[in-house]
Amino acid sequence: MSGPRFQLEADAAARTWLDAHPSAGPRVIAYDVHRCCGGGKICEVNVRGLSRKDNPGDYATGEMDDGTKFLIDRRAAARLPSRFGLTVRGLGPLKHLDLELEGEQWGTLLYD
Repeated sequence: MSGPRFQLEADAAARTWLDAHPSAGPRVIAYDVHRCCGGGKICEVNVRGLSRKDNPGDYATGEMDDGTKFLIDRRAAARLPSRFGLTVRGLGPLKHLDLELEGEQWGTLLYD
């Protein structure tokens, strides 16, 4: 884990979600780019658990004020502000941890 360090700020819903879903290791803010048949680019960002395929040295690092660590895909890290929030989105069993960004920040992350 090297490169820029990010400060993550979890809202109350995110803290509750994190408490209810403990993790043995850091979570990953993954960034994936797909090309569709017309040549368009589809970018996805999600927060997930660390997998065996992940090499922590390939990620930038982020940390909450309580010491909770996150690994951030370097492609996303190049586009994210140094401080950003975490929140919970979705309903029922589809609730998940997500980034809390302003509209322009989402645009930079997904479309630049």
